[in-house]
Amino acid sequence: MARHLITSALPYINGIKHLGNMVGSMLPADVYSRYLRQRGHDVLYICATDEHGTPAELAAKAQGVPVDEFCAQAHEAQKAIYDGYALAFDYFGRSSSPQNVEITQHFARRLNENGFIEERAIRQVYSPADGRFLPDRYVEGTCPHCGYDKARGDQCENCTRVLDPTDLIDPRSAISGSTDLEVRETKHLFLLQSKLQQEVEAWVAQTSQAAPEWPQLSTSIARKWLTEGLHDRAITRDLDWGVPVPADTWPELAAEGKVFYVWFDAPIEYIGATKEWSDAAGESAGHDWKSWWYEAADVRYTQFMAKDNVPFHTVMFPATELGVREPWKMVDYVKAFNWLTYYGGKFSTSQKRGVFTDQALEILPADYWRYFLIANAPESDDSSFTWEHFTATVNKDLADTLGNFVNRVLSFSRKRFGEAVPAGSEAGEAEARLGTEIARLLAEYEEQMEALQFRKAAAALRALWSAGNSYLEEKAPWLEIKTDQDAAALTLRTAMNLIHLYAVVSEPFIPTSAAAMRTAFTLPDDTATWITPTQATTLDTVPAGTPFTVPPVLFAKITDEELDSYKDRFGGEGA
Repeated sequence: MARHLITSALPYINGIKHLGNMVGSMLPADVYSRYLRQRGHDVLYICATDEHGTPAELAAKAQGVPVDEFCAQAHEAQKAIYDGYALAFDYFGRSSSPQNVEITQHFARRLNENGFIEERAIRQVYSPADGRFLPDRYVEGTCPHCGYDKARGDQCENCTRVLDPTDLIDPRSAISGSTDLEVRETKHLFLLQSKLQQEVEAWVAQTSQAAPEWPQLSTSIARKWLTEGLHDRAITRDLDWGVPVPADTWPELAAEGKVFYVWFDAPIEYIGATKEWSDAAGESAGHDWKSWWYEAADVRYTQFMAKDNVPFHTVMFPATELGVREPWKMVDYVKAFNWLTYYGGKFSTSQKRGVFTDQALEILPADYWRYFLIANAPESDDSSFTWEHFTATVNKDLADTLGNFVNRVLSFSRKRFGEAVPAGSEAGEAEARLGTEIARLLAEYEEQMEALQFRKAAAALRALWSAGNSYLEEKAPWLEIKTDQDAAALTLRTAMNLIHLYAVVSEPFIPTSAAAMRTAFTLPDDTATWITPTQATTLDTVPAGTPFTVPPVLFAKITDEELDSYKDRFGGEGA
């Protein structure tokens, strides 16, 4: 069995994330991690809150609390939500941790020793009204490429182009709103990416073409950046909150209070959070963080992120790792996602458009959202969330196809045969055909999960559920029991074995509901973590005589009244 290191893009600290953020990184990483664990692999799934940078300072200022206090509270709030979605991180850390400070400063020193960091005097935006230099995100204005009037000084979130504050049209201070801005000289550290261009190109070419090849979205963004050429990039900022520039290497800049740019230290936090995991458990737990990151040739590393994060993970962070000249583990597979939109437009907290992760859990249990989001993941292009689509998916796939199957099989069997799995006849031709079909669909499901094709995997899982309904309609035990009780018992026993199989293989998508299905059967020796296609052909995991209970309704249908209320509350039809 392989060792799998999995990371998802770090959710930023300033506010609760919307559903697009969930489906573009953390949720698919969780589904994949759960699947690999079930197949017996050694998996380490690491994530953290991204806590440095301008937005954290601005959010803390808006709330009137110190930035470290704001980040600590926001981290706990986000973690509680992710627990609510049953995201099974091995560790969910913080980029402000001492571990990340230590490793980020180590990387900076090594890059400097190897000639890839240079101190340069630059001209930077200064706000007399605020009495300070304005780092890139403290400057807002109109994007010169697409005309978006709320572009930040580091990147336009509308067209994703990377910017400098001086590129913006009609710039203003994000602190005071002042347009009385000056350009003054100051010193910063630059990562000499231009010197690493050829190495990054060679690495992208080799890694992205290895089997399985990176998604086109990942490779196209990486190659676009490389074609345009890597530019030397400032990796320090004038902020109060961040990883400090080490005084032993750059005493003058340290004295001025310079900190590293958030996009320099944030990817390093993957390593930092792994060390947090190791340190938190203690040596006795056997958590050796370095074995996952340093000279880790036996580790397969998969990253999950939305498309706006791809440049940093396929070009900038690899350049950093290459320049350190140490054997740090580099990513093997970059799973990138497009954007989930809300009725074709952007989710917006300020405009109260779209449902956010905390609100979603207030409405319906996590499994409803987990299944819908993965089944409609924006893999090949952007996908649009609509309440009509969500309702139709929940009602058809979860309530009718899976939930109704479980309920009617167990309820009917309890009514006619009592609270134990009935024996009945030996399996016949219909059961053999069913076993063959289930094995085929399960193999398809495994293939798509291995390929990280989540929508196709969801379609295969849905087909598995549908196969049980087709079998039940074919055998019609409610009619069989009138003439042949043993035949009806066989049908129900077979269907119950399907329920157990569904419980096992559906766990990556709907873990809470899967547990409810599995614990419906009293099987003390049920230690199976997976059911292979070969095992599935016989459908005999749950033997006759096994006690069972009928679980509460797994998935309630969404009514027309509820649909209308959701649209009114969150804005529907692009409102």
